[in-house]
Amino acid sequence: MNLAERIVASSQPLPRAAGAMRPVRISDAQVRRGGVDAVLATCHAGARRLRLNYELVGPEGAPVVFVAGGISASRHVAANALEPESGWVQGLLDPGRTLDPSRLRVLAFDYVGADGSIDAPIDTADQADAVALLLDALGIESLASWVGYSYGALVGLQLAVRHPQRLRRLVAVSGAHKAHPYAAAWRALQRKAVALGRLQCADAQGLSLARQFAMLSYRTPEEFAERFDAPPVICNGQVRVAAEDYLDAAGAKFVARVGETAWLRLSESIDLHQVDPAKVNVPTTVVAVEGDRLVPMADAVALIEGLGTRGRLRVLRSPYGHDAFLKEIDRVDALLATELFGPGGQLTPGAHAREFSGVVA
Repeated sequence: MNLAERIVASSQPLPRAAGAMRPVRISDAQVRRGGVDAVLATCHAGARRLRLNYELVGPEGAPVVFVAGGISASRHVAANALEPESGWVQGLLDPGRTLDPSRLRVLAFDYVGADGSIDAPIDTADQADAVALLLDALGIESLASWVGYSYGALVGLQLAVRHPQRLRRLVAVSGAHKAHPYAAAWRALQRKAVALGRLQCADAQGLSLARQFAMLSYRTPEEFAERFDAPPVICNGQVRVAAEDYLDAAGAKFVARVGETAWLRLSESIDLHQVDPAKVNVPTTVVAVEGDRLVPMADAVALIEGLGTRGRLRVLRSPYGHDAFLKEIDRVDALLATELFGPGGQLTPGAHAREFSGVVA
């Protein structure tokens, strides 16, 4: 099969997979939320004692799917009996969706360094090794699939290289084998905004500005042209453009839940990321978005070429750019249905991970 045959454009919603398992009601007993104490040998900061906080939702014996998002995502993917607040990708786990936790076991964790406790370089390889430690502690021999978006895609690629026995299939959305120089430059400027804020004793303002810069890289000029095509106004003697309220709100919301040290070190982690595609021996679906300014199509194609016959490329056309995974819920759900339950998919009622007893704090 040549590269062209492995590329499948999906500008329209795809049909739902046939024969998917029927959803059942989630009980309180099917939600596990806690932490595991571990010692992690990091690539750049030596051995670190840390706590791996996780959430595991779904019926015993069902296939286990790990869902991982961007650097600001957390273990709380969707509302459940123990945590009723909406999660960071709530829509993709609603009843009847492909990742509905009434028919799958959905696992997620807080990234190493997300609590700000590590003020040292963090590598995506560290995250993958932490996932392996967590699976050991939870008694999960292997994952039926890893669904990773953005940073989560990078960690999934590292897991496939470093611990291939721990997963059977990888879906990598808006993530590649290395950082694009243009995207790395964006992040470097964001980190300088945080550094400038610290020099001015305005830490929150610096992080807020960094987030606002990031929002421009996550979305597309086309979306901004549609949403903010209004004349500027003069406010208190200064010109204010239509997008500024949106950007200010995004910055304030981000500062309220993410610490500077955590964000800085995880931002660096994206730029440290390096994986040799030839060493990824797990069946992998790479999902690229046209207009993604952080992970351009050329990088996705280069990754697919390195994967050879183990890779399959899906293309989404969306005005939301890098954020399409979070915004195009119906289309992403249909894509996941095809990749996980369709021909060649691994998530069948009998293809679940064998579970062992383990000590979990």
